[in-house]
Amino acid sequence: MKSTLEDLKNRRSIREFKAEQITDEELDAILEAGTYAPSGMGTQSAVMVVVQDKAIIEKLQHLNAEVLKTPDAKPFYGAPTVVNVLVDTTKVTPIQDGSLVMGNLMNAAAALGLGSCWINRAKEVFETAEGKALLKAWGIPEHYVGIGHCILGYATGDTPKAAPRKAGYSIKVK
Repeated sequence: MKSTLEDLKNRRSIREFKAEQITDEELDAILEAGTYAPSGMGTQSAVMVVVQDKAIIEKLQHLNAEVLKTPDAKPFYGAPTVVNVLVDTTKVTPIQDGSLVMGNLMNAAAALGLGSCWINRAKEVFETAEGKALLKAWGIPEHYVGIGHCILGYATGDTPKAAPRKAGYSIKVK
């Protein structure tokens, strides 16, 4: 338990990655953690689509940068693996379910000594014609929406230290 709490406290978003691909064993462990995220009424509404193909990652990154209205941006920071978390909107709590999957992915990566970061705009990316075409190619039904892109890889430097926690983060009512 103590190591879990330390992992949670020390996980930070990483924005510089080595080109080296993570191992299949590391990826499988992270994905398994994602499958154990809580979901509303146990519906398991999320699906994780792993992309390690450089051309597809570049396409996703370009679509994401276009949503940012900054076409030259590199919002995936050179990460060699992108886990796209999508959810079934016909289920009871899809946004919450997908968010919990994202958290589990990032916390598992930290526990394994890997870097990760939640990249926003997955919803908008997969609403574009190109994004919809990717979903179709991946066999994902139209009623799924993007929650986030979880980028994974080996950090190029040290993990940043956590900022001090704000006062009043927790309020106890007895």
